[in-house]
Formats: sequence, structure tokens, C-alpha cells
Amino acid sequence: MATQHGYFLIADITGYTQYLSASELDHAQQTLTALLNLLIQHTKPPLVISRLAGDAVISYALRDGFLEPQVFVEVIEDTYVSFRRLLELMVRNTTCPCNACRNIGSLDLKFFVHYGEFAVQKLDAHDELVGSDVNMLHRLTKNHVTEATGLKAYTLYTQAAFDQLGLTNELVQFASLEESYEHLPPVRIFVQDMHPIWNSKRDGLQARIAPENELYRLEIEIAAPREAVWAYFVQPEHFNVLLGGDRTAIVQRKGGRVAAGSIYQCFHGDSYITNTVVGWHPFEDFVVQFLVPTPLAGATCQVELRLEATERGTHLAEIVGKATGPLVARLAADAGMKARRDHIRELVANFKTHIEADLAARTSAVPLATISSAEIGAAARFALAEGAASRPDGV
Repeated sequence: MATQHGYFLIADITGYTQYLSASELDHAQQTLTALLNLLIQHTKPPLVISRLAGDAVISYALRDGFLEPQVFVEVIEDTYVSFRRLLELMVRNTTCPCNACRNIGSLDLKFFVHYGEFAVQKLDAHDELVGSDVNMLHRLTKNHVTEATGLKAYTLYTQAAFDQLGLTNELVQFASLEESYEHLPPVRIFVQDMHPIWNSKRDGLQARIAPENELYRLEIEIAAPREAVWAYFVQPEHFNVLLGGDRTAIVQRKGGRVAAGSIYQCFHGDSYITNTVVGWHPFEDFVVQFLVPTPLAGATCQVELRLEATERGTHLAEIVGKATGPLVARLAADAGMKARRDHIRELVANFKTHIEADLAARTSAVPLATISSAEIGAAARFALAEGAASRPDGV
């Protein structure tokens, strides 16, 4: 087995075994199966599922094919928000009085991330990750984070993952802790609280351009996962292909991240156009607003980039909104944007070609793992049976 370098991620569902009785295991299994399905659906390339381990999904990614640090953090945050939204939907829709159904809202999710050496051993239908670094991450699932911080839903990064990703406390507010295990040196970890992420995004409104305000839209299919296309949005040297400038800079990041309020400066010679982000919804869409450069100043325009996952990759729609401002300036701006439609269409096509060529040049070929419904059901049954057997009353 060849040794490789990369990242491993464990997404671990917690909180369901302490309230179960034997008669409620069927209902609990339905819940856990649905949640495991969600985690599997959110495990996208370059992450590859290794296997299910009861209540956890284990995945990995090779070093050279990994996402940008901000995008990886957004993948985890997006997964957590989707997990909590599904829990809320289950809570609202259930009328069953049993403990397993009444206590769905007490479930939660933790993530564990490490970087190191590993080998992939083919075992039945899944990839088994082996190596001392893999073993260490599994040991870190038993830790003192909740005891030390009170956090029940969190993402734990090891020092190795933290450094390799280039994360900083500007990007995310991390708590720094240390864990110790027998026969191992102390392990430095960095922990992100996930509850504030849910609280900030649960009622978030989309800043999309309404159909009646569209001037026109351009659409294209990109042979790349949605998360990979999004990663090109946060890298100015790549996003410049879509803007068609001499170069692009991103300024006014929020906590080290591109977010609402950040600015894409598209340079043309010594001048630049300021594109202010007014809507930022990772992996779905973002909207920028700018002053339209016409002789009649005062008109602003919004452009939305909307992503949708497809069987072949990602559907990208660039939606140009009608200008706002004084009437004459608004009419001039709309006319100017319509006149640039063919040029913008060419830039969108160039962006597609650029992404596909760049990914092909730097991404190692990794087979996609598939998890059957039978495997998911078996993992849920195993997790619940193991949890029930460990209860003090033997149930």
C-alpha cells in the first residue's frame, strides 16, 4: 500500500442513545438513517467517503486536490446548517409521542479534521484508511472539549490540519486546547463552536435578483462539483477570468473571509471597478453591486452568480439585474450592459474552460465511493444497538 498525504474528516452524530428504549429503536433508526444520508450527500469532491462507522461518516482527501481553506470551513458550516435544518423539519413534522421522536431536537453534530500520512486499503466495498495519523484522529473523538469549553457541537482541527490549511483565528474564532493520550505526545487542537453558525444562518434571507428585475441571464454547465466552482470565486487570480480585467483583488474581507461587505476590485489599467458583495451564500449564490461606468453617472447594477449541482457537474447562471438610479442614467446603464452581453457570454465560457483545465491539471484521479442504502441502514442499526447495549440498564 502506497503512503499518501492528505486530510481525513469524521462527521459524528451525537446525542441519541441516552433516551432510547428497546421499543423505540425502529423510530430512532429512521431518524439516524436520514441524517446519515444528509452527511453522505454533503461529502463532495475532493472529499471521498471512506466508510460509515455507525453514527459517523469518515472521509478523506488527497493533499493536492484539496479546497481553499475558506471553502473547506464553509463546507463544514454548510453541512452543519443543513443538518440542523433537517432536525427542525423532523421536529415540526413528527406527531409521535415516543422519546426517540420527541427528543430529535437534542441530536447534534461534531466534526474532526486531521492532516497526515495514511494508506488506503480496499476492504469489501469501502476504502479503509490505515496509519498512525488515522488512529490519532479516532482517539481525538474522545476528548475533553465539552468539559473544558461547554461546547456540544464543534469542529476540531488538529495542529497539523490547522497549519496545512493555513487557518488563523482571523478566519474563524477558534479555542486552542491540548489533549493527551497514552503513548502519544500532547496534541494541540483548535476548536470552532458551531452553534453561532446555525444561529446566524437559520433565518438568513437570500439576496437574489428577483425575476422581474432581471435584465438578462447567461447560463453554462461546468464539469466540476459545485464546491469546486465556488472555490474559484474566492481566489482573485482565477475569478479575474470571469471579470475580464487585467487583475482582480479582494479587499475588506470579514474576519479573513470573503463575505457580504467584501469588495472585488477589477483593474483595467490604472483604474478599477468596485464590485461590493451584497449577498454571500456559500455554494448557492452571491451577488455583487457596482456603479455602472457610463457617461451618465449615478446608476448601479447588481450581478448574481447562482450555482446548482447537476449530474454532470454544476450549472452556473450569471444574472444581470436592471440598473437602479436616476431614470436617464438607468436607461443608459441598461443599454450599456445589454451591449456587453456577448462579451460577458464569452467571459463565462472562458471561466468554464479555465476551471475545467485547471482542475484536470492539478487534481489526482480518485475513485468516487458509493454507499448503498443497505449499508446506511446497517450502520444505523449497529450504532443504535451498540449505544443501547452500553446503557447502564442494559437496554
